[in-house]
Amino acid sequence: MHIGDLHLTYGNVALFAVGVFLLAGVYSFVKQGLKTAALIVLVLAALAITGGFLWA
Repeated sequence: MHIGDLHLTYGNVALFAVGVFLLAGVYSFVKQGLKTAALIVLVLAALAITGGFLWA
């Protein structure tokens, strides 16, 4: 699927979904006061979203 100049595939959409799911986990960990776990999950979410943008 093309949106503007961006070509989206199932892989892109799946990685974006994983990133959003992990961001929800970051919010949950922050509410519980687990800042180290939130930081680790935030890094994983950033990697998933970056992978979604870089998927060719």
